[in-house]
Formats: sequence, structure tokens, C-alpha cells
Amino acid sequence: MGMSVIISEATDQDAEQIFKLQYLCFQSEAALYGNYRIDPLVQTLDSVRQEVATDCVFVARLGDEVIGSVRGAVTEDGAASISRLCVHPRMQGHGIGARLLRAAEAALAEERGAKKFRLHTGHRSESNLRLYRRVGYETVGTSEGTDGVPMIVLEKKAGSYAATA
Repeated sequence: MGMSVIISEATDQDAEQIFKLQYLCFQSEAALYGNYRIDPLVQTLDSVRQEVATDCVFVARLGDEVIGSVRGAVTEDGAASISRLCVHPRMQGHGIGARLLRAAEAALAEERGAKKFRLHTGHRSESNLRLYRRVGYETVGTSEGTDGVPMIVLEKKAGSYAATA
């Protein structure tokens, strides 16, 4: 690869690229479940802009192109909810997802006081589950997404993100 992938906090100028990337990346998830109304595919651009303004949002850039993103926010119980991790299909398998996770975890713990990290992924999403387990997440339960998709809930203690580098 001629250029380096840079991980940085998202800006409001990134919202449209994040929105389009999310729509592209979550097509494969939708196909897994035969449900093209999953939350990432029906989210509005205004909603993405709001998350970029208020949540902890990181992007992976290759030059001027956003090729990955992740979001996180601290919930009432002190846990950080991490969501919408996506990497452009042509860039998957190069460690970008793990780098995005580490950046979000570090910021959520250091800047927002998160004590643990929590994320949800579809029960059939084997590659996602492999990544999350590889970087230290453990299954703690199940839930159902607002879109009806059965989800696996995974958690990891804050402070353990440094060990995944």
C-alpha cells in the first residue's frame, strides 16, 4: 500500500463519507439476515451528523477517503457502548477494525471515564465475533436489536485495551 491509513477523530466534514461507508459495509450484514431494514441501513445522514457532534467517533483515512469508522458513547451505567464499526470491504483484513476499536476504547476510557466497553453484533456475524474475541471481548449475553436481529452482547474491561496493541 502506497499510503498509510491514519486513525483520527471524525469531524463534521466526515459525516457524509461515514454515512455512505456505513451503508456500503452493512449490506453484507443485511444479506446474512435477509433484513435490509437493519439499523445501520436506515439511519439518516442527520442522525450520523448528530453522533459525530456528540459521541466519540473515529475514522480511518486513506488519503482523503474515509475507509473505516467506529462510534462510542458512555451509557448511564458507566460502560461505553461501541457501535457501527465498519471498514470498507476492499480494506478488510488489514487490522484497521482493531485499530479503530483501540482508538475508541482509549478515548472513551481516558476522556469520558468508561469502566468497561460493550458492543452488540449479530449472532451470525462470525468474522465480527472473531475480531471482537481476538481483541479481548467476551460474550456476556444476548439481546434483540430494534430491527429484530438476534444479537450477541460482548464486554471488555477498560484498561485492557492497551494489551491488544
